[in-house]
Amino acid sequence: MELDSVKQEILSLRKEIEKNARLYYEQDAPVISDYEYDAMFRRLQDLEAAHPELDSPDSPTKRVGGRALDKFEKFTHTVRMGSLTDVFSFDELEAFLSRMQEALGEGAEYSVEPKIDGLSVSLIYENGVFVRGATRGDGFVGEDVTENLRTVRSIPLKLSEPLPYLNVRGEVYMPRRVFEETNIQRESEGQPLFANPRNAAAGSLRQLDPKICAARRLEIFVFNLQEGSLYMDGRAPRSHGETLSRLSELGFTVLPEYKILDRTEAIEAHITALGDARPELSFDMDGAVIKVNDLESRVKVGEGTGVPKWAVAYKYPPEEKETKLLDISVQVGRTGVITPIAELAPVRLAGTTVSRATLHNGSYIKEKDIRIGDTVIVRKAGEIIPEIVCAVEKNRTGDEIPYEMPYVCPSCGQYLKQDDAGDGTAVRCYNPACPAQRSRSITHFASKGAMNIDGLGPQMVELLIKNEKIKDVTDLYELKAEDVKDLDRMGEKSAQNLISAIEASKGRGLEKLLYALGIRQVGEVAAEQIAKKFGTLEALFDAKAEDFEAMSDIGGITATYLVEYFADPNHRALCERLAALGVETVAKKQAAASTLEGLTFVITGTLPSMTRDEATERIKQNGGKVSSSVSKKTSYVLAGEAAGSKLTKARELGVTVIDEAAFLAMLS
Repeated sequence: MELDSVKQEILSLRKEIEKNARLYYEQDAPVISDYEYDAMFRRLQDLEAAHPELDSPDSPTKRVGGRALDKFEKFTHTVRMGSLTDVFSFDELEAFLSRMQEALGEGAEYSVEPKIDGLSVSLIYENGVFVRGATRGDGFVGEDVTENLRTVRSIPLKLSEPLPYLNVRGEVYMPRRVFEETNIQRESEGQPLFANPRNAAAGSLRQLDPKICAARRLEIFVFNLQEGSLYMDGRAPRSHGETLSRLSELGFTVLPEYKILDRTEAIEAHITALGDARPELSFDMDGAVIKVNDLESRVKVGEGTGVPKWAVAYKYPPEEKETKLLDISVQVGRTGVITPIAELAPVRLAGTTVSRATLHNGSYIKEKDIRIGDTVIVRKAGEIIPEIVCAVEKNRTGDEIPYEMPYVCPSCGQYLKQDDAGDGTAVRCYNPACPAQRSRSITHFASKGAMNIDGLGPQMVELLIKNEKIKDVTDLYELKAEDVKDLDRMGEKSAQNLISAIEASKGRGLEKLLYALGIRQVGEVAAEQIAKKFGTLEALFDAKAEDFEAMSDIGGITATYLVEYFADPNHRALCERLAALGVETVAKKQAAASTLEGLTFVITGTLPSMTRDEATERIKQNGGKVSSSVSKKTSYVLAGEAAGSKLTKARELGVTVIDEAAFLAMLS
């Protein structure tokens, strides 16, 4: 075939594929079968492979993901990607509107739009073609994630007009339906579940392999023009509303449900309507954004320190729903604690379907007088964890049944006892051979904060136990690929990946091993401090309670648990067998540098070039500590994109807030 003919066919295929993709993905109105679409797509791939000189960055084949990257390059934004001031009540909103009225006079208009709960990015176009995309990062420097953004189908690879230059801002998100399907698949594969759609989107966009990102089916809403004229000739838009309309004409999917309003009552009514509509939306939103509509007026009002003065974000309170408490089951934790679980009539809450919620303990149930058959109020704590707020007593019919905690373990049948420490509200199974404890102990051992064995989630642990491949954690290190390749949902490649992950975990060091052993009240921080002080696992065998109590972070009860654990012959045998199997039982060498000695950090938001775990490790390597909550004792709050309540509390307490660039400067 002549080159001209090939070129014409390629151009025709690209146009036809893009048209049908829009009909399928955006309008839900396909006009050809999947088979016909796939055939066109494969034909285009074959032609581009045979004629690389005709390749183009705006080809729809780029959406399936290209080569995997070694790392993300830093990207410096030409226009700062700022954040917004949060308001939490209509009183605070009205104070903002009053300030705008003083500055702009009567009749100012505002755009009121949903605040999408996703990951903010900038998209750059040259001559109408998408050439670069980057995460917000700290607002000044982000990460170049161009190849991953090419896989997002609602990002046009080519605009409807060849504008010389355009830089727009949007929010990448994972649709709720995709989030639920993804978690179902991850659960079936024994992988840890995503906490919420925002975390899922952020993690997907930071995958080094674009094919993984493509499989996550992310979407985007564009909501701002960063720089560049939207017109090749003629008048540029004078308002935010005009800008959004023009962006839509160019092929962008702009924010839905936005309105241009000029009265306080209408603004508050639309905010309320958006909040009420949240359960039915296909995406997560955590607030509403209110912006001055006129662009010249924005310039007049000006910018604050890192935030525009002409816009605020109204944050909704946690969503609450009524549902029926069908039953109360119990769950046996890895340390034997019995936790009652509310079995609920399924209800949509903050973007996901909730059918279970924790009830903490028997005292919690009695204090709130929660009964089986009650109508209850359920909400998500921090938009993630389902919890029962209260029972709706006025709905009772008299058929509700008060609940009593069980007397025997539902897993092994052993009699339960009151917890021997703390406030006595918990009951516990003290049988070390309890099957439920064994399964959860192995799962904890393999978890991310412990030995971090990728692919060894709860389902895989249950599968290995059920098929008598393992009885305790030491058996993991004697597994071979041929032992697991024939199990359900496994194969030779998956089996080898699992064995490789188990082998890699041997080198985590004493810090991770101590936490992985699941000693009562010994968390990650305590495990690291103990490893640093004692150096080797063997040194812990003969340690006394006063040796542990001499440490600043170890109390008397925890010291007793440590002594009891290592005095137990079964535990000693398990530790010795792990060492014999090659598991590292020596503390990792501490970094010589101690530039952060005595400093306590709290990390919040998404950092531009490292994960929170990586930042935590850097802090600890340099002598600092990391806390999960902000207090007056906090030295610094390290804040990234979408920092939430911790940032607000830091400002209230006067704690110094730093970004990643300042943090790295401290290390150097």
